[in-house]
Amino acid sequence: MPHQHMKTSVSSIEGQPTANPLVVEVTRGGMVESRHRAAVAVVDAGGTVVASWGDIERPVYGRSAIKPLQALPLVESGAADAFGLGPAEIALACASHSGEPRHVEAVTAWLPRIGCSVADLECGSHLPYHTASAEALIRAGTAPTAAYNNCSGKHAGFLTTARHLGEPTQGYIRYEHSVQQRILGLLEQMAGLDLGDAPRGIDGCGIPVIGIPLGNTAMAMARLADPDRLPPARAAAARRILAAMAAEPFMVAGTGRFCTAVMEVTGAAVALKTGAEGVYAAALPTLGLGVALKVDDGAGRAAEVAMGCVLRHLKLLSADQERALAEQLAPPVRNRVGLETGRIRPSAGCPICSG
Repeated sequence: MPHQHMKTSVSSIEGQPTANPLVVEVTRGGMVESRHRAAVAVVDAGGTVVASWGDIERPVYGRSAIKPLQALPLVESGAADAFGLGPAEIALACASHSGEPRHVEAVTAWLPRIGCSVADLECGSHLPYHTASAEALIRAGTAPTAAYNNCSGKHAGFLTTARHLGEPTQGYIRYEHSVQQRILGLLEQMAGLDLGDAPRGIDGCGIPVIGIPLGNTAMAMARLADPDRLPPARAAAARRILAAMAAEPFMVAGTGRFCTAVMEVTGAAVALKTGAEGVYAAALPTLGLGVALKVDDGAGRAAEVAMGCVLRHLKLLSADQERALAEQLAPPVRNRVGLETGRIRPSAGCPICSG
């Protein structure tokens, strides 16, 4: 696949890129205690960079922020229909969920429908991100299974596609497995890149991660948001995935989570997905745009605030919606007794907010 070049806003001094801009700051009392730099790309489905801040050509692992792209084969292959999946399961396939009861119950009910069990999930286990759910497990003396893993919905989707296409389920997380090779080919097509020699690693849940420039990741998300250029089956799958995320925002993340809160307020206008190490992505159907951002130091707290800046920059939030999301757009910092001690907020002179 030929490289689709993304122009960048990075300036250079003696051939070296300048630092990414300061975008987010953390206050304590009357002082700024910490600062976060980030790069952001806003791109349309044709590959035009609508806006950018920082180095958007450096390869970045998309981590969980690209789960909506990784879910495309589940729908496009016919697997979702073959096993009667609805919006809740499709949203879960895109999720980094908090391990709340509704998430875990949905995954454990899904797996028997494809002839699998929790034991077939190769994502590993961890305690729920949701504190009350984790405490309930601990009180009950129950160890979390792989169904509690924040990626269990994505993995259930991988197993579903493998079952539908008659592929082995064991080892579905390996780079060489047809499930992962299918996703690699899809990412090449959506991002407009040959990824055969791209940087490669292993994600927290065991699947391959591929280094893709932010600009190309944003273009891939834009093609979800504006799929008219895609083949009909993929375009239909893209629309169905975004509709599922809009219909079931809780399943994408969970109680108190930024993704869920924003999608509950904005409806179908914004499809958001967080990823580890300060990565965030969005598909914006009403504008036909995709967004990808990466915070240099990997701070998720900064990635959320930076994404809020982008949504405001693109005028996607009304005044009422901004008020409803005030705690998400500039979250308070609280101490152990709940006293507000500071804020995580756009930095003074944030180029996204001032642009």
